[in-house]
Amino acid sequence: MAPGSCEGALMNAPDRAAADIRSLESVANGDREALAFLYDRFTPLLFPVALRITGSSADAEDVMQEVWVQVWRRASSFDAARGSVPAWLMTITRSRALDHIRSRSARTKREEVAEPPKQSAPDPGRSAESESVRAKLRAAFEELGPERAQVLELAYWEGLSQSEIAERTGSPLGTVKSWTRQGLERMRKLLPDGDWW
Repeated sequence: MAPGSCEGALMNAPDRAAADIRSLESVANGDREALAFLYDRFTPLLFPVALRITGSSADAEDVMQEVWVQVWRRASSFDAARGSVPAWLMTITRSRALDHIRSRSARTKREEVAEPPKQSAPDPGRSAESESVRAKLRAAFEELGPERAQVLELAYWEGLSQSEIAERTGSPLGTVKSWTRQGLERMRKLLPDGDWW
């Protein structure tokens, strides 16, 4: 059964994981079709992460290009004993997205030094809309409680994994997972129009 076949959609999780590993091994051997299979399978999962971290579709697309170039060049460095293919790809995506933000920030600072600041008239409609969204977010985060709010901020705005959040906060991983789930459920109820993601 080919990894990209219709039957592949019906595979159970262990079979899918094994197919992912085989595909990555094929990529390490220069198989472009295997890379295309992984790209099609995982880009819908990875792109939203890059988008959340960078805040821009264009930047997220740049990040995804960097991710797949790195996968092509470093597929042989994948170690199944250390984690799954999706986890490995997610780590690369977060890392590239954070690098992209740092690079963009450094570039912006250099440009600010090179160019005098430009004065522009604020757009009252846009400012009011942004302020409205910020007010909704502040109110929603206050209702979450400090732990759940901190977990969501670290995950969605700093791009940290749940393990990294547990390490940073000193909380057990299971607790972080529970707070994340509860926080997301609460945010969906408080902000049904999706203003925060």
